[in-house]
Amino acid sequence: MNKILPGRIVFIFLLMPFFINAQTPVAPVVPESTVKYPQFQFKGLFQARYLQALEEGVDVMGVHHSTGDVVQSSFDIKRMRVGLNTKLSEATEVVILVNLADFKSDPKGKVLENAYAKYTFNKYFAVTGGQFRPAFGIEELVPVDIIKSFDFSNQYYEFGKNGWTSFQIGASATGAFDLGKIPINYAVSMLNGNGKDQEMDKDNGKQYSTRLVFGLSKEHKINLGLNGGVGKVFKQDVFALGVDITSDFKLTDKFTFDLQIEYKQGTNHNLYFALPVDARTASVADYQMRGIYFLPNLRYLVDYKKLTSLELSCRYERFDPSYKIDSNVRQTYTPMISLEFGKAYTGRIEMGMEIDRFDKNIPDTSMYNDNLFIIQFQCRL
Repeated sequence: MNKILPGRIVFIFLLMPFFINAQTPVAPVVPESTVKYPQFQFKGLFQARYLQALEEGVDVMGVHHSTGDVVQSSFDIKRMRVGLNTKLSEATEVVILVNLADFKSDPKGKVLENAYAKYTFNKYFAVTGGQFRPAFGIEELVPVDIIKSFDFSNQYYEFGKNGWTSFQIGASATGAFDLGKIPINYAVSMLNGNGKDQEMDKDNGKQYSTRLVFGLSKEHKINLGLNGGVGKVFKQDVFALGVDITSDFKLTDKFTFDLQIEYKQGTNHNLYFALPVDARTASVADYQMRGIYFLPNLRYLVDYKKLTSLELSCRYERFDPSYKIDSNVRQTYTPMISLEFGKAYTGRIEMGMEIDRFDKNIPDTSMYNDNLFIIQFQCRL
C-alpha cells in the first residue's frame, strides 16, 4: 500500500467538517452584476538599512573572520517588493509578489515570493493553491513591513528551511467559525516542504500542518494559537509543533501595549540531510530544534504633523538548532525604537541593535557573538 495515501486521507478527513459548515447560509452579498471585474490592487515595499558591526572580527552579516579584512559597515537594500492582487470575481483572487532586491545576489530560488490563487466559498471555508506562506505561527500571518522588530525571528527562518514556514508550494484550506462564544480561525495545509521557487518536490513525501487560533478576549485582543505538523522527508518521519499567544492592551488614549510569545519545536531535517552520512546518526529524530521568543511593544500615539506614532520594543529569543546533539543555544536581544509616518507604517524609521550570544563561539562561522547596530528606513504602498 502506498505509504503516502494515509497522510492524504487524514488531510481530507480534517477538511470534511469545514465542507459541512460551508453549507450554512450566509448574509446576502452585493450581486456581482453590479461590480466590475477584474479589480487590480498594486502594492509595494522598500526597505533600506545602514549596518554597523561592533564586535571585533565579525562582519555585518554576523560571520566571524579570524584572518583578513572584515566589512563592518555597509548600506544595504533589504527588500524591494512589488505585488499585484487581482480580484477575478467576488470569490476568486490571484496574488503575485516579487522581491527585486534578491537580484543583488544569485536569484536562483529567490525573487518570486507569493504566487497563488484563492477561492472563498464563505467565511467558513476557502481554498488556496500555489506558493504562499502557510499559517504556522504568529509571524506567518503578519507582513514583514508591519512587524514590531527589524525582521522575523531566528526560529521563523529555521522552520522555513524545514518547510513549515516562510514561502512554500502547496495547498491550504482556511476559514473561521464559532465554538460557543469563542471565535476560531483554522488553517490546514499540505506542502512540498522544500521552499519557494522549486521546479518540483525533492521527494514523494509531503508535509501536513494545522493551525487553530482561539479568540479568548475581544477587548484585549488575546488570541491563543496551536500549531502541529507531520510529514515525510526522504522516507523519514518529521514533525513540528508550536504554541503562541498575542495580546493588545489599551493603557490610555495614547498608550497601547502589545505582546507576542511563541514557542516552536520540530525535526531539523534540513540540518540532518546537510551533514555527511558518516557525520550523523541513523535517525533524523536525533536532530531537533526548539525556540521561544518574547516581543513586547509599547506604542505612543503622537499624531503631530507627519509623525503618527513612537514605538519601543525589545524582542528576546532563545533558539537551539539541535538541542539533542551538539547543542549551541543562540540568545538574541533586539531593542528597537521606531518612528511611524502616515497610517499603517506608510513610512517608518527604525533604529536599534541585534545582540547575539552563543553558548559556544565557533570561529569563522556565523555562530559567534556579535553586536550589530541598525538604522532601517521603509516605505510601503
